Amino acid sequence: MAGNERFLVLGSNSFSGASFCDYLAGLGYDVLAGSRSAEPHDALLPYKWRKDGGAVRFEKIDINHDLDTLGALLKRERPTHVVNFAAQSMVGQSWDHPDDWMRTNVVSTVRLHNLLRGYDGLDRYVHVTTPEVYGSTEGWVREDHPYNPSTPYAVSRAAGDMSLKTYVDNFDFPAVSTRAANVYGPGQQLYRIIPRTIYAAMTGKRLKLDGGGKSVRVFIHMNDVSDATYKVALNGAPGDCYHISGYELVSIRQLVETILDQLGASFEDCVDIGPERAGKDTAYTLDSFKIRTELGWRDKIGLAEGVADCIAWARRFESELPNLPSDYIHKP
Repeated sequence: MAGNERFLVLGSNSFSGASFCDYLAGLGYDVLAGSRSAEPHDALLPYKWRKDGGAVRFEKIDINHDLDTLGALLKRERPTHVVNFAAQSMVGQSWDHPDDWMRTNVVSTVRLHNLLRGYDGLDRYVHVTTPEVYGSTEGWVREDHPYNPSTPYAVSRAAGDMSLKTYVDNFDFPAVSTRAANVYGPGQQLYRIIPRTIYAAMTGKRLKLDGGGKSVRVFIHMNDVSDATYKVALNGAPGDCYHISGYELVSIRQLVETILDQLGASFEDCVDIGPERAGKDTAYTLDSFKIRTELGWRDKIGLAEGVADCIAWARRFESELPNLPSDYIHKP
């Protein structure tokens, strides 16, 4: 049930941001959402499917250009909690335009933090960052694991994270950070591995699998991530970071095989093996002991159940999927 908090969600057109808006609406919150582009197709906005709960009100805000507009919105709307999903987030493509990644994830993000530092209504700022800052990991790592970024994207996020720490240390800025394992769920963009595999199998197209899918990940359903993010927003310790992850390890190949098995398709008939992309990390294994013990969070949705959830979404919007972008389109 919603409390007296007022949430502003930045980057609300992202899969994670849109899903978190829906989660908050489901709790009864009226949510203020902001993103740099107009709202995308309803199939990519879970809060548009909701028939009850709170409302989500969208404002077009680009942190690269609209911080004055954002400042005016803060004064007018008086949110108590700001959750920031806004970022240039594609890893492989960050090699093509690294300056754009640095501009958004470092320069504009630092300017955002400086704006929020001067806002007197802020109870908590949630900085959604990434395990990419660690590089490839061996064994389950805690939140104090050293940074070892291996791509322009990871470097940009590490720089933004380190800058935020100086604001916390010097100004008591009420910030908390989250790093989640690979998120997925209904409404995710078609160029991500789970919906891309589902869509390829449904349409008879062949899927290109970088490096044969050897890298190992933990995939975590966005409903579980939203629950964790909410707990961090309300009760996370200022200055701390929280890993959001399960412990169910799977290679990308095993993941694809699980999806194809549920769809009654074979790996050999659907998949082509391609070369590994530059700088791709072999494994991310985040230990989520801290959020489980301090905030009482636990993941509830297993991978097989979550994949079935995504397949149901794809079938629900099957006639609309051809109208959605199947490849990432870079916006500087």
